[in-house]
Amino acid sequence: MSDVFKLSIVVPCYNEEEVLHETTKELTAILQGLVTGDKISKDSKIVFVDDGSKDKTWSLISEFSKEYTSVSGVKLSRNFGHQGALLAGVTTASKDSDAVITIDADLQDDVNAIPKMVDEYLNGAEVVYGVRNNRDTDTAFKRSTAEMFYRFMGFLGVNLVPDSADYRLMSQRACQVLLSYRERNLFLRGIVPLVGFKSAKVYYARKERFAGESKYPLKKMIKFAMDGITSFSIVPIKMIMGLGFFIVLISIVLLIYSLIQKINGNVVNGWSSLMISIWALGGVQLISISVIGEYVGKIFSEVKQRPRFTIERDIYTEKTQEENKR
Repeated sequence: MSDVFKLSIVVPCYNEEEVLHETTKELTAILQGLVTGDKISKDSKIVFVDDGSKDKTWSLISEFSKEYTSVSGVKLSRNFGHQGALLAGVTTASKDSDAVITIDADLQDDVNAIPKMVDEYLNGAEVVYGVRNNRDTDTAFKRSTAEMFYRFMGFLGVNLVPDSADYRLMSQRACQVLLSYRERNLFLRGIVPLVGFKSAKVYYARKERFAGESKYPLKKMIKFAMDGITSFSIVPIKMIMGLGFFIVLISIVLLIYSLIQKINGNVVNGWSSLMISIWALGGVQLISISVIGEYVGKIFSEVKQRPRFTIERDIYTEKTQEENKR
């Protein structure tokens, strides 16, 4: 593997005007250090992906792309979500980049782990995961729910890298394999391990958000977790079937018990138990229908084969073409 290669850092952005100056400053400094150290090519780029922001995010990206040769951007036609923006950036950058790093714009992921990722890549790893070494910046609720999520996903047989989000390096070959997965219900944390190839981990301490508000409130986190569960496993449907058999078994036992009590003349008016049973069974049925409906809904969105993102402006490709003409 060549000692000097082209690296692209993909940064999805949604209403990130408050943090974009600092993010650009820190990432350009990291890139320059790697270029000076003869580890990456001077053509390496930062690719900001504007995911339909409503603030000045795109105007700042355009301004920085004129000010810095290493900064470029991709503007999506609307908001496609974090995973769609990541995929758009990887699709664009991997066309002519030897490796692609994805990182969020909020600077919670330590940019100083990037040189370590590059070293692992130079040592032969084609996928390098950024892994948090602690969750001190999270609330107790978020820590406990995150642990439960990883355990549950493991129970479902989904191969995730614990405490690893979307901060990772992938070789061009790994990116192309990733892009060959055509599903619309994106959960990249689950898809990337399926790519295979030699992998490595780089540990870092996650920091507080530099500025602005989190783009993943509790409602979005729950939806994201549900997408991850239902996109990678049919175990919940199998659990519903098991629950159904269990309830049938209980009903048979209660039927036998009721007949025995009837024979013995110990029949008692059971209004309370009857109402509890009706409510319990009704709740189970509604939950079961909802879980099945979630899967049906995913099938509905998959079969339509709509684009996973639409690019309105691509400064990255424009800059690359200009550089190639020189």
